[in-house]
Amino acid sequence: MVNNMSERSVKAYVLAIVKRGTEHEMAEKIRKIEDITEVLVTYGMWDLVARIETENLGKLDKIITEIRQTPEIEQTSTLISA
Repeated sequence: MVNNMSERSVKAYVLAIVKRGTEHEMAEKIRKIEDITEVLVTYGMWDLVARIETENLGKLDKIITEIRQTPEIEQTSTLISA
């Protein structure tokens, strides 16, 4: 069986809690980051869900670090897809 892995073989979701009132602003900011394929404003425990599709775990780490260094981001949780 041949495995046809795409260039973007690492997929992850970042769930984020942001400072109150910054949800839409942060969604727009995160959408501009390379390899972010979707950002949704949600209601409930998490304020944002961002989907990432990238080449490797090193690149994923850089993207997550960039998100987490944003002052309006208060908490994150990352789910990596297999």
